[in-house]
Amino acid sequence: MAVISVRLNKEEENILNFLTEYFHEEKSSLFKKSMYELYEDIQDIKFIEEHIAKRKDQEFISGDDLFS
Repeated sequence: MAVISVRLNKEEENILNFLTEYFHEEKSSLFKKSMYELYEDIQDIKFIEEHIAKRKDQEFISGDDLFS
């Protein structure tokens, strides 16, 4: 397991302390959750970009054309 040291300025420390109290979580747990949230955001963006790229190659028809 990796151990990482993080330097925080006073404002960042205050925010982390606030979040620790608010969520009743350990500081390390908050960092881990933040990391996973950021990673999930990237994966969502990749999925959306791939979906958009696939749609560009598709031909769509109107509802009227579908039922006629």
